[in-house]
Amino acid sequence: MLKTPNHTNCRVTGGVFRDRMELNKRYLKELDTVCLMQNHYLEAGIILPDRQVISEPEKAELHWGWESPACQLRGHFLGHWMSAAAMLSASDGDAELRAKLVKIVDELERCQQRNGGKWVGSIPEKYFKLMESEEYIWSPQYTMHKTLMGLVDAYRFAGIQKALDIADRLADWYIEWAASVEKTAPFTVFKGEQGGMLEEWCILYELTNDPKYRKLMDIYRENGLYHKLEQHREALTDDHANASIPLSHGAARMYDITGEERWKIITDEFWRQAVTERGMFATTGANSGEFWVPPHSMGSYLGDTDQEFCTVYNMVRLADFLYRRTGDTVYADYIERALYNGFLAQQNMHSGMPAYFLPLSSGSRKKWGSKRHDFWCCHGTMVQAQTLYPQLIWYTEDSTLTVAQYIPSEAELDIGGKKIKVSQCTELKNLNNQVFFDEDEGGEKSRWSIRFDIKCDEPTFFTLWLRMPKWLNGRPQLIIDGGSVQADIADNYLTISRTWHNDTIQLLLIPTLYTEPLADMPETAALLDGPIVLAGMTDKDAGITGDFSAPESFLHRRTTHEYKTYVWKQNTYVTRNQPVNIEFKPLYEVTDEVYTVYFSKK
Repeated sequence: MLKTPNHTNCRVTGGVFRDRMELNKRYLKELDTVCLMQNHYLEAGIILPDRQVISEPEKAELHWGWESPACQLRGHFLGHWMSAAAMLSASDGDAELRAKLVKIVDELERCQQRNGGKWVGSIPEKYFKLMESEEYIWSPQYTMHKTLMGLVDAYRFAGIQKALDIADRLADWYIEWAASVEKTAPFTVFKGEQGGMLEEWCILYELTNDPKYRKLMDIYRENGLYHKLEQHREALTDDHANASIPLSHGAARMYDITGEERWKIITDEFWRQAVTERGMFATTGANSGEFWVPPHSMGSYLGDTDQEFCTVYNMVRLADFLYRRTGDTVYADYIERALYNGFLAQQNMHSGMPAYFLPLSSGSRKKWGSKRHDFWCCHGTMVQAQTLYPQLIWYTEDSTLTVAQYIPSEAELDIGGKKIKVSQCTELKNLNNQVFFDEDEGGEKSRWSIRFDIKCDEPTFFTLWLRMPKWLNGRPQLIIDGGSVQADIADNYLTISRTWHNDTIQLLLIPTLYTEPLADMPETAALLDGPIVLAGMTDKDAGITGDFSAPESFLHRRTTHEYKTYVWKQNTYVTRNQPVNIEFKPLYEVTDEVYTVYFSKK
């Protein structure tokens, strides 16, 4: 099974992904600790410092929207913040964020003590009592899962022991609650969007080997969706997408711990139904209005509420589970496309704020959240998403090193007991780069001109596996230590087996420019440049004249020098030979402009 390095051993170093991580980090630091804790304080009966009487609400900086004290999901965001802060504390060694996280963990302990020693919720315990009845209550277990997740991650990534202690006492509360409903309303444990709970119990069992977590795993393992998937019955269409995906994470963890074939079947079947047999928008989403759309029916659901961001984040996590288990590049390819057209496309490149949905109808405009007045579920997953990159790039197994994503980064790894340092960067960033590749193949003007540096304490033999993406046009060009090399390609990997010491690799991947039609509207298609969806800067689909199997027949590349992450404008085109020519640029660069993704063939 492929292993990813610890967050402390891998860091994203440059490029657009680093830019977005920095944007996210600044936002995490901006938020006031008291406001992050506001709902936990209120539930514990603790007066908010300097806010017992608020005469000017607009200056109080309290959090509103889904974090408002009137919202039944209040407090969910803090758990996301804790997870993000913990991961950045590890990968970036950010002392300021870690200190803020330690303070919050201390305050959560204080709240737990005030609540009787076990409960550490931002919502009332009575919400769980309401789940036993038919009275509507909005997702108590979803809300509590975020607090539990934040505590567990504060321990796993930031090493804060007190966070694990708080989670352990909260687990005792859950055992007592589950026992109380076992005879009267046993299915209550599967209500309130509990999909993420099983994974947390699995992680805690792995961390502690405490049998009480095995007991909680047993309590949460019999979800009805699991039975449908196990029997290969249709389980997803019209189901709430983001309530279902976390269940697949729990199944994946259960397989890792127990080895029971049942859990492998469930995880594989979930992917088959969610992706393989359903199809997807070019951006990877397969949901509209938060619900899974019927298989191969995306054209019927083009609208303003496509691709909820939470689902993008959680499907990437599922794909990573499956990739580590199988090494199959279909999962890494999916992750790459989701990163560009979800993680980046649904984060405002200026403010860092999320777009809950990614509109895909003609003449769309993204709706961005605010920094303190929305706090949607996607707000929380976005701050976590921008910390996930370090664990998606490098993987090791026995005497192999796999590069799954082409993201500028560096890592310290152990291969066969030998310590090595590896890094990758885009050669494009160096204005004085000595270009080794043919100029007509893009050379220094391509983001896919990549340099790898490998440094070993002592000569070390291992096999380097470089993912060859599905979008690759022809053979890659490869240079090792200044000399051109023909390497083997098998199972969508370029492999190099040799003894490494201090070596430099230069790799040029030529992307394909292509169209991807909708299954139920084959005359309508999106344009992609490699993994990157292109957006037309127009308020309507006026149709495109040309050969959709050869987009270069109606698109012309736009290249200008810039003073940004990439010194040459990337993935930008203008149509030609059309009644009205329009510009296409990466969907992830679209902020407030009106855009269209799908175009019909004239």
